[in-house]
Amino acid sequence: MSRLILLGAGTAGSADHAPAGLLLEYGQVRIGFDGGPGSEPPENVHAWLVSDPFDPLQPRRRALAHTTGMPEPVVSPYDHGALRIAPLPLAGHAYGYRITTGTRTAVWAPHAGAFPAWAESADLMFAPERLAPPALEAGVRRLVLTAEEGRDGHRARVEWAEEGRIYRL
Repeated sequence: MSRLILLGAGTAGSADHAPAGLLLEYGQVRIGFDGGPGSEPPENVHAWLVSDPFDPLQPRRRALAHTTGMPEPVVSPYDHGALRIAPLPLAGHAYGYRITTGTRTAVWAPHAGAFPAWAESADLMFAPERLAPPALEAGVRRLVLTAEEGRDGHRARVEWAEEGRIYRL
């Protein structure tokens, strides 16, 4: 069983939320995704995967990694047993991640500008509010909204991100 722990749900400049960050626990393996001040992954991660290698937070992430001995924050695939993590393209030079554990799939795309076709039918997706209608139309089973843009309500399969919340895959 996988656990996904939301470390932050905002944008880099948000006054209300730490930058979007996620921690995946799969058995003894721990993988960090994105994050920044207040939402960085713990020091004992096996990999630190980022969505944008040119993100303004990247220099701070690298400095933290070097100071603490954490892995370098990079855009990269990661495989371990049945766990498969693939960086897949979004607009520009950004990436989202498709995370599979056997037959279950999660998508990490908190900064996506448009719904990525590769996220279709995901069991769980982390994405901005503007992607709610196309994500639900594409069969995403559970949608967690990040980077709050105004809570105007959606269908039952949608929920707002809560920092520190644990999601199971």
